Amino acid sequence: MSLQFQSLNHKKMKRITKLTLVLLMIVSSNITKAQEKNMKTAEENYTNWYPGYSSTMEATDPELSSIFKNFAFGETQEYGNLDIKKRIILTMASTIAQHTPSEYRKILYAAFSNGISPLQIKEVLYHAVPYIGMPKVAELIEVANVFLKEKGVKLPLEPQAVVNSQTRLEKGLEIQKSIFGNQIDKLYKSAPADQLHFQRYLSANCFGDYQTRPVFDVKMRELLTFSILISMGGTDAQVKSHVQGNVNVGNDKQTLLAVTTQLLPYIGYPRTLNAVTCINEIIPDKK
Repeated sequence: MSLQFQSLNHKKMKRITKLTLVLLMIVSSNITKAQEKNMKTAEENYTNWYPGYSSTMEATDPELSSIFKNFAFGETQEYGNLDIKKRIILTMASTIAQHTPSEYRKILYAAFSNGISPLQIKEVLYHAVPYIGMPKVAELIEVANVFLKEKGVKLPLEPQAVVNSQTRLEKGLEIQKSIFGNQIDKLYKSAPADQLHFQRYLSANCFGDYQTRPVFDVKMRELLTFSILISMGGTDAQVKSHVQGNVNVGNDKQTLLAVTTQLLPYIGYPRTLNAVTCINEIIPDKK
């Protein structure tokens, strides 16, 4: 009986082992199929962004190029409902905020290839000035100018300013209040006398001079601001403020998470996770 039992037990173990191997093969096959699907998606998205573009990294560092492409153009672009133009424009804003001229020029190629207008290309740069400062933007203006001239675009472009020295404060305040409501009045009232000028500068310069320009609407500008701030790092207070601003103008939590996911490969995990923390603090999940 003992030998018979051992024989039966041995046969049972063999069946279990075979079943386990079959299951492992199925799982492995599914993983391989998922990886192949992701690689195919990544290649398609990359080609849509950069039709005919030849990257030197593919020749010099093919492994890194493949890892980045599969993640940045495969996995992360599977998340959210951002269209290709919005993804490119917001990624462009991120490269500006981080002041990366070579990557910025590459994004210009994607923008031009996907019907993003010269006015929109320039406006992303202009929008960034009050957040990252003119010195960082000035160099990238030159990069953009060289690129646009190569594409046959005549510069300067048509002017977009709709305010003057008499109206910039008033119009800037209008936009601020349309985004942040009576919080702006509270900031003015609570500002010490020797700091009140910062509030006026924000209204007249940041919002009046720049955000009144009609190239982008307020919803897109808030996404641009959010993208710039999370790409800079060390701006959590401002990120939280503009998370709320985005909500106020109609950009919901899923949209902000989609933008953050899109920018993850470009800004890294620390800044991404900080952004997610800010989003969750201002827009907590409903229990």
